[in-house]
Amino acid sequence: MEQTIRFCTAPDGTRIAYAVAGKGPPIVKVGNWFTHLEFDGKSPVWRHMLEGLSEHRQLVRYDMRGTGLSDREVTDISFDRFVDDLAAVVDALELKRFPLFAISQGGTVSMAYTARHPERVSHLILLGCFARGRAHRINQGAAMMEADRAIIRQGWGSDDPTYRQVFGMGFFPEGTPEQWKWFGELERVSAAPEIAERIFVVNQNVDVRGLVGQIKVPTLILHCREDRRVPYEMGCELAAQIPGARFVTLASNNHLILEHEPATEVFFDEVAKLLGDEKPRSWKRAVRATEGKLQRMAREVETSATYKILGMVAAIASVISFIVWLLA
Repeated sequence: MEQTIRFCTAPDGTRIAYAVAGKGPPIVKVGNWFTHLEFDGKSPVWRHMLEGLSEHRQLVRYDMRGTGLSDREVTDISFDRFVDDLAAVVDALELKRFPLFAISQGGTVSMAYTARHPERVSHLILLGCFARGRAHRINQGAAMMEADRAIIRQGWGSDDPTYRQVFGMGFFPEGTPEQWKWFGELERVSAAPEIAERIFVVNQNVDVRGLVGQIKVPTLILHCREDRRVPYEMGCELAAQIPGARFVTLASNNHLILEHEPATEVFFDEVAKLLGDEKPRSWKRAVRATEGKLQRMAREVETSATYKILGMVAAIASVISFIVWLLA
């Protein structure tokens, strides 16, 4: 995917890196937890998503502050600054009106921006998103957050695959060893452990339920039924809060939908209908040929000793972190 990388400055002076690819009317992908504009273009996890979105449109995306090519050493990492960074990118490009596409915690930023600037946003597309972070969920509170924080502190971007693959398996359990390995490498190149933890804490404490009722633009919400990172119920709750939102269930166990999944075809179908675009074809180049192979590989890995050991280690780490938290 050919792209042009540029930089802009947020109101507090933080340098934000953004990339533009494709031609046509714009679509803006909101920054999420950890990305790298150059590294992501070669990704076996979401390259198909980027290529598909840029086939008929000019795709704009950026690295959040503290990550990727944006300024790494930043003092203020907060939700309001995340919204400011999105505003800085679209203002630098002088975009008048555009659809926003967000994945996971990027959804809260996109909804806050839309509520504040309804005249700028034409459509809202939310994949695996939520209105309230774990800190505001009864069954996903402090204990689970502390377990994830402990794993980030001890193993983020390390050479130990035991830690590095924990997040990959959580984000897409039906992935392949290649995809899990790449996701682990993304940790290393995207952000330092302390920054990753600080962003994680902000995302888990966010709550935009007071804003979502103000969103009036056409909104499409897609959520995988067996999503392990953001429960399916969070997508349903979000759809009920945004007036007139269309909700689509994706048949997948993953948080990030992969190229070979039927859910990916549903995603592009729904986005094309919402925006009035042609359905992109570039992502399909290897779907049918690789679908069976990828599924077989995933099943083989799932039954392997390595997979089981990694799962046991992750569980033990979570229990230890919980006990330490209780005793602190």
